[in-house]
Amino acid sequence: MGFISEFKEFAMKGNVMDMAVGVIIGGAFGKIVSSLVDDILMPCVGMITGNVDFTALVFQIGEGEGAAVLKYGQFIQNIVDFLIVAFCIFLMLKGINKLNRKKEEPEAPAAPAGPTQEELLAEIRDLLKTK
Repeated sequence: MGFISEFKEFAMKGNVMDMAVGVIIGGAFGKIVSSLVDDILMPCVGMITGNVDFTALVFQIGEGEGAAVLKYGQFIQNIVDFLIVAFCIFLMLKGINKLNRKKEEPEAPAAPAGPTQEELLAEIRDLLKTK
């Protein structure tokens, strides 16, 4: 099997295509969540904390041009982003699992049909005849 045909077979497998779609959707989903955090949640958190802009929080070590700047506010922002993304993905997977469980539930087997009223009466009649 040639290199090109082997690569084509690999690239066209369902799981590779599904993964590619997942990466693209994940990138778009990440932008939505980042906007939610940056434009809606963090201003509210900043207001609660006295209008502190977390991304502006820094700690400078040293003086002059060679000083190291630790951007711990940006780190806090990234942690909040991660927690919100993780929570959204959790909710999404929970919903998908709930839908999959409903699909997989087998239909309950039909209850065996009991004897009809006529069959019961015939059985009673036969029991009375034997007595």
